[in-house]
Parts: sequence; C-alpha cells; structure tokens
Amino acid sequence: MIRRKTFELKLRSGVLKLGERTLVMGVLNVTPDSFSDGGKFLDVKRAVVRAVAMQRDGADIIDIGAESTRPGSVGISAAQEMRRLLPVLEALRGKLKIPISVDTQKAAVAELALRAGAEIVNDISSLRSDPQLARVAAEHGAPLILMHMRGTPRTMQKGPFARNVMRDVVSGLLKSIAIARQFCVKRTQIVIDPGIGFGKSYAQNYELLAKLPELARLGYPVMVGTSRKGFLGATLAKNGKPASVDQRVWATAATVAASILNGAHIVRVHDVAEMKQVALAMDVLLYTNASRR
Repeated sequence: MIRRKTFELKLRSGVLKLGERTLVMGVLNVTPDSFSDGGKFLDVKRAVVRAVAMQRDGADIIDIGAESTRPGSVGISAAQEMRRLLPVLEALRGKLKIPISVDTQKAAVAELALRAGAEIVNDISSLRSDPQLARVAAEHGAPLILMHMRGTPRTMQKGPFARNVMRDVVSGLLKSIAIARQFCVKRTQIVIDPGIGFGKSYAQNYELLAKLPELARLGYPVMVGTSRKGFLGATLAKNGKPASVDQRVWATAATVAASILNGAHIVRVHDVAEMKQVALAMDVLLYTNASRR
C-alpha cells in the first residue's frame, strides 16, 4: 500500500484533481462488437441514457469509444468511427456535469471529438498508431492518457509476450511520453496506463497489478483498467470454461481494490455503481493509513 502523489489535470471545464481520492472512469462503448457490451449502446438514445446513469452511479469521467479493441479485432476507418461517435457527443451536450474522455487512436477523430465536447484523449496505442494525436491534444490543451499495448488488438494475445513485462511496459511508455513531449504535450497533462490485457499473458496482468508502485515512480498519474477482462474469466474458469463477462464483477472488484492500494489514481470500469463502492472503501483505508504516518 503506497501513498499516492497528487496531480491536477487542466480541462476546459476546470481542474481535475487526482490522488486525493480515486476517480472512477465509466466505459461507454458505442460499438457493435466490444468484448463486454458490444451492440448495447450503439443506439444514440441508449448511449445517452447509459452515460447519464453512470454519472448518477458515481462516475467521475465517461470514456466513450467507437472502435472495438478487443483481442482479435480489426480496426475501422476514421470516418466510420466518427459516424458512431459524434452523434453521441452531440446528444450529450448539456446532459453531463462530468468530463468526457474519447477513446481513440486517430488524430482526426480526436480533433473532432474535442471540438464536440470531449475534454480528454485516451489512446490505447500510446501514440504508435498515430503520433499526430499528440499534436491534437497539445493544441487543445487536453490531457492525454497513454496506454501500453504490445502488438495490435488483432495480434496482441498471440504472443510472444515480453520476458520482463514491467521493463517492457516502462520502456514503451517512456518512448510514448517522449513523443508526446516532442509535440508539446505538457508533462502535467499526461496520464499513464500499463494496459492490462493488452499483449500480456494472464500471469503478467497480475504481476503488473502487484508492481504498480514501480510504474508510479515514473512520476505520472496512473490509470488502470481490469474491468471484466479475459484474465479474470480464466481465473474463475470451471471445468476448463472461462467465466462469462457478466460473472466477473467480484473478480473485477478485487483487482480494482488492488490497483487503488498500489497507487492507481483512476480506475476504468463498466460496473460503475459497484466499483464506486470499492473505491470509496479503499480511499478510506488509504487515508487512514496515511494519517498514521
């Protein structure tokens, strides 16, 4: 259990404080094929209802993605991604009091999303797909989340996996941070994510959670997303059959708790109400521990 550093991300709408408490990022996939909720919120009205419900359940940020990045998925064009994303952003105008993050690997999509109301960019490729995305974030003054991924969504779980997963994650993120800085993204506007489930073996995902304090030493706020992922399904398997996505809530809760205790500032989740309870309890534990020092 470590004491988190505090940070401030500057948004158009104000300042987002990190570290005083854990922030919960609610996942909203407006896709037909995401691993957990593909097709459920492709309809604009359903997507809006879902976003408002997550805010009511305690989300601090809504992360909207219009391109599936599940293992084995194939990318889509920027035009198709924008056709799914922009109507939702437009429909959400004035309906949320919390910031919107756009989950995209494409500079063109990020540009339009930031103009349409998004305030944060979340890039699972960590600028490897499109380095110009950093330029867009810098020009808009938007915080940029850089996530480590080994390979691409299509190939990432086929291996080979890194021999030293923490060294691979740190090395990759440092390269991405350097690119972001070259495009004038401020150091104080960068968040890092180890990319749980993205090009790691099931065992490596647990190793990364245990070693999160090493990642925190880089001096950036840390986001972690374990929600409903395949390594949890494998852990809960019965008779060789992985647990289904909707049977992974409690395992998700365990990994969210571990993430917070090991230094995560933001947890990215599907089940907002449940994980908000986890975050609140863990924050009390962290605060109690810190006050005794």
